[in-house]
Amino acid sequence: MRSFLSRPTVAVVLLWTVSRVVLVAGALKVGPFATPDPLDYSVSHVYHHWYDVLTGGQFPVGDDSWQYPPGAAAVILAPGLLPFVGYDRAFVLLCALCDAAVLAGLVRAGRRPGAAGTAAAWLWTLALPLLWTVPWTRLDIVVAALAVAALLAAGRRTRGGDLAFGGLVALGALVKVWPVLLLTGTRSRRAAVAALVTGATAGLAALLRWPGAFDFLTAQRERGIQFESLGALPFHLARHLGWSGRLAVHYGSTEFLGPYVGVVALLSELATVAALGWLVWWRLRSDVGPAWVLPDAALTAVLLFTVTSRVLSPQYLVWLVALAAVCLLHPGTSQRPVAYLLLAACPLTMLVFPFLGRALVDGSPTAATALAARDLLLLAAALLSARRLRRATAARQPAPSAGSAEPPRRSAGAGRG
Repeated sequence: MRSFLSRPTVAVVLLWTVSRVVLVAGALKVGPFATPDPLDYSVSHVYHHWYDVLTGGQFPVGDDSWQYPPGAAAVILAPGLLPFVGYDRAFVLLCALCDAAVLAGLVRAGRRPGAAGTAAAWLWTLALPLLWTVPWTRLDIVVAALAVAALLAAGRRTRGGDLAFGGLVALGALVKVWPVLLLTGTRSRRAAVAALVTGATAGLAALLRWPGAFDFLTAQRERGIQFESLGALPFHLARHLGWSGRLAVHYGSTEFLGPYVGVVALLSELATVAALGWLVWWRLRSDVGPAWVLPDAALTAVLLFTVTSRVLSPQYLVWLVALAAVCLLHPGTSQRPVAYLLLAACPLTMLVFPFLGRALVDGSPTAATALAARDLLLLAAALLSARRLRRATAARQPAPSAGSAEPPRRSAGAGRG
């Protein structure tokens, strides 16, 4: 086993430390970033408001900006455990703690026999600063940490690991739904049962504690197309060609509203259904035995659902980078080129959010071009991810009958990098 103090490990930990000191200080607005202004709007207004509602014994039912399953309430309440810091700063510190936990998990897993060393830790360390302060001012990094912990537990391939994987997937899905997609590549019934039992138990407890905890499932049927999503790209062009719709704050986010938005929203939903159908088709025809298939399939599934969604917020890159990092723990992963594409998408995301965000709302062609580059890069990553996963997991074919001249086919997944 490689020493924890090996040069690559020391280097990645050192860079992580320096980058986080700078970016977390920026998120906290301390030191050279000090300003009398409040912290990020999402923390100081949205999350803090929800905290006040939840501590009052109620659930934010009827709040258009609440878009989450009931488990998100636990994340919103957690900073209250540090009352001497203040809610806003405590939230940022919670996110920083999750960031550190992910790095520690990736470094430790990278030292296992047969693992790919520090590649995963490098991806995590390099990618997050390219998203500016977003990772430490959104609750998504908490969910990403749960997803990474789940995949690392499954990587042990033990009974306890399977149970931990299923339980962590369920807890993550109760905060934001997407971690349920981690079950795509599992072949463990124990994991599926653990996820079902944990999710049902915790969900029932939340429903009894907060009536209306699952109203988010039906409360946003009238949402438009969020201006960051792939489906919004035609409207960024159309607004310069006489389109009569508008860009407005709707359900807590900036969305396109008006003619043809409903059509594009429907097409997005149909694309999501098609993505689900493809994943089912893939699962029925594929060899899911190798350990790397589970994180690879998780990344593919989340990518497909992300690019077909009506929402594609900058913090979604935190999910994708976390899953890609776990993929890189495995030398045989099929997703290495996809991880590089995701890394390239991070600075494009930062360019638009926050630096060109106002210009994008105002209709700047430069900002719209940068957004289009980001979204199309993510689309290319999703398509490449699906193609490589399918080819790498093609099920082994039976040996030919006696007298046949055709040699047996090998699994395409063997040794694929």
